[in-house]
Amino acid sequence: MGTNGFLNAMLLLLGIVFPCMVVKFILGAPCVMMLLTRKWTRIHLAMDQNVEEFLQSNNNFLPIRYSYSDIKKITMGLKDKLGEGGYGSVFKGRLRSGREVAVKILKKGKANGQDFISEVATIGRIYHVNVVGLIGFCFDGSKQALVYDFMHNGSLDKHIFSRGQGTTLDCKEVYKIALGVARGIEYLHRGCDIQILHFDIKPHNILLDRDFNTKISDFGLARLYPTDYNTVSMTAARGTLGYMAPKLVYRDLGGVSYKADVYSFGKLLMEMASGRKNLDADAEHSSQIYFPLWVHDQLNEGLDIPLEQVSEEDNRIVKQMIIVALWCIQLNPSERPSMRKVLEMLEGEVDDLQIPPKPLFYPAEVSTRDDGTWIDKGNDTRSTSSTSAITYVDSHEHISTIITQP
Repeated sequence: MGTNGFLNAMLLLLGIVFPCMVVKFILGAPCVMMLLTRKWTRIHLAMDQNVEEFLQSNNNFLPIRYSYSDIKKITMGLKDKLGEGGYGSVFKGRLRSGREVAVKILKKGKANGQDFISEVATIGRIYHVNVVGLIGFCFDGSKQALVYDFMHNGSLDKHIFSRGQGTTLDCKEVYKIALGVARGIEYLHRGCDIQILHFDIKPHNILLDRDFNTKISDFGLARLYPTDYNTVSMTAARGTLGYMAPKLVYRDLGGVSYKADVYSFGKLLMEMASGRKNLDADAEHSSQIYFPLWVHDQLNEGLDIPLEQVSEEDNRIVKQMIIVALWCIQLNPSERPSMRKVLEMLEGEVDDLQIPPKPLFYPAEVSTRDDGTWIDKGNDTRSTSSTSAITYVDSHEHISTIITQP
């Protein structure tokens, strides 16, 4: 076959194949889209059905159910936005009675609406002075919302990390708030007819009402278990880095218990006592970058914790809070106190408290490297015997490393 014959054959083949491919694409693409649409619809119908079945079967303890049109009226058309996060947006609203509320409009949930179910199921059965009150909820097709009491003083992080900006809390007020958080967590663990593990205790989830009374909030990650469960199995990490217990990061460390919340409370309490982040790359001295380790050395050597313009009484309160926090963040859960014991320690005398062992974050068999370093992935820190390289991830997921001398 000559060159011309070959080219004619190729052109004939393309003339047949190409139109077939075009027709196949034109007819096939809509079919694929229809299949994907049907699959997406089935998934979300199943999700909606799961949530609806839960709401119907638990209507004996649930708060008021609102329609989405009610939510629009309560928030005056979603006019006054208070904040936004990965969960959705929060708007200020007012009920017909005049009561001020905060309305959290949720993004379409995943995992069969598990976060929505968790929050409604958990807060819906709780009535405690130190837990935020859930007034009502909305489950109207794709629209999901939660209606809470409005907290006039916002979240705790705005006060303890303000560095002189806005409202500042004195030492006694911080101590009172810490007691409120501890009482709220203790109630979740032992005061209900069921054990509630929060899994996300942090400053952003501690709200303050008009009188600065403590309210634990955001139960989207919470799980409910029988009170006789000592440990529970987790299939994935839950919580916020910097506050998560080691077992929530390393699942091969065994089952998780209520001591995970104790660990998170310890990290929170340390920040409340010091008024700074546990990990602060902008610290005045490099040895203070990771505060819990530095402050343990200070206490262990009998040195005072340097505080600005505080009375001797306030100094004792801060020292008490820090010692309790150090006990709470012990690596081994069995060495951490229960929240009931935490309350006893906070309400007792500081002179009766023993300084705990230096907090280690992950066991050597998990984190030791060939060069002798250990890595704290939960707090993104790395340390060696001669120098320490502290690697941290900020809120924008930027990774930085600082080398410090001993």
